[in-house]
Amino acid sequence: MPRILIVGGGYAGFYTAWKLEKHLRRGEAEVTIVDPLPYMTYQPFLPEVAAGSIEPRHSVVALRRHLDKTSVVAAKVTGIDHANKVATITPIVGEPYQQEYDQIVVTAGAVSRTFPIPGIAENAIGLKTIEEAVAIRDRLLSNFDKASVLPPGPERERLLTVVVVGGGFAGIEVFAELRSFASSLLNKYPSLSFDETHFHLIEAMGRIMPEVSLKTSEWVLKDLAKRGAYVHLDTQVTGAIDGNVELSTGEVIPTDIIVWTAGVMANPTVVRGGDLPVEERGRIRTRPDLRVGTAEEAVEGAWAAGDVAAVPDLSGGGVGGYCVPNAQHAVRQGKLLAKNIVAVLRGEEPKEYFHKNLGAVAGLGVYDGVFQSGKIAVKGLIAWFMHRGYHGLAMPTWERKLRVVGDWIGGFFLGRDIVNLEAVQTPRAVFEEFAARPRPTAPAPVEEAKPAAKRPAKAKTEKVAAQG
Repeated sequence: MPRILIVGGGYAGFYTAWKLEKHLRRGEAEVTIVDPLPYMTYQPFLPEVAAGSIEPRHSVVALRRHLDKTSVVAAKVTGIDHANKVATITPIVGEPYQQEYDQIVVTAGAVSRTFPIPGIAENAIGLKTIEEAVAIRDRLLSNFDKASVLPPGPERERLLTVVVVGGGFAGIEVFAELRSFASSLLNKYPSLSFDETHFHLIEAMGRIMPEVSLKTSEWVLKDLAKRGAYVHLDTQVTGAIDGNVELSTGEVIPTDIIVWTAGVMANPTVVRGGDLPVEERGRIRTRPDLRVGTAEEAVEGAWAAGDVAAVPDLSGGGVGGYCVPNAQHAVRQGKLLAKNIVAVLRGEEPKEYFHKNLGAVAGLGVYDGVFQSGKIAVKGLIAWFMHRGYHGLAMPTWERKLRVVGDWIGGFFLGRDIVNLEAVQTPRAVFEEFAARPRPTAPAPVEEAKPAAKRPAKAKTEKVAAQG
């Protein structure tokens, strides 16, 4: 039976395995998916998770629940020797081992791309995982609690200041959602004022959201400005030591929350640990039919898709001629990849990937959004409904769709959930504080050494000379 190894359980990996289960006949192939996390994260929902609009667990899809016929392995693939069709599997517990395969599918996704700026590695947080989104939400709520018991002043305002680096879709969405969230929180903290909350977005380019028209991006800037959010264009972060964000303009912004969304890069652990061809930006070189290789020659038995792959954009709309790294492409590539693998197993020819971008939609906080398709732009409440409608339908499985829609309905009638669970990062702290501990064993009493008794002196024996 052919063995198919899928590296990564993100969009492309999950959809590939999910659709393989549908298209493969019983006993036609054995499928294994390897990922250190047991779930797929629907990343477009991360801004809403950070803003308390969606329950975190509802924005992820459990692999073991929805992949009934696929073997799920909690591990990392740390090496690919495709010449011998062997992968090195490093499990979350235990020693690494070798696993043979016949077909390999590399869908390891991307990670946050940072620069060697002092303080960023120590103080910033990304927005690529559900854990990061939850941490941002809890930190903002904790900061409101701390600020509410401090007197007005610089320290209070530092706690209520948020800095987002990167003006792409992810940066703008989380920036706008957090601004909306903070504004709604003020009703619960009467001691705090709107003027004490400060939101800054830093963008190195001269505009935001390159996926939409310049006119639409300018509308977003004006909309954010009305809500008390500041966008710094043509500005770079030069330092972030001790929470003081230094800008290329000379301005310094004291803050306790720095969110980094300034770009992504292909997962280096997988790319650098293998012998598959890589292009100049560090992605696996992929053909339009999603086989690894060039237009002239394919690497037999190797496939790639999603953010880790450089897939040619046949529609002509991709930057540099390649599909941009987003969920829209990754999901569709995963679906086609499953069909192509089945086709090759049955001796048929794979099809090329073609998808023309139908538009871009972004949520800008509750009841606010923007949609762009060609020259058509929709803004405000209608775009917000379009945003939720599109992503509600795009969320895989009906079980997850219903949970997310349930969160939105509950939020409409009951408001956002503002429960702060930051203490979950140190779950044993309270238990340890009050836990009874055995008393230290008292040392045994040490007896004082008594001076040794003097022995009686021996009587001198006088030798008496015998007198004769």
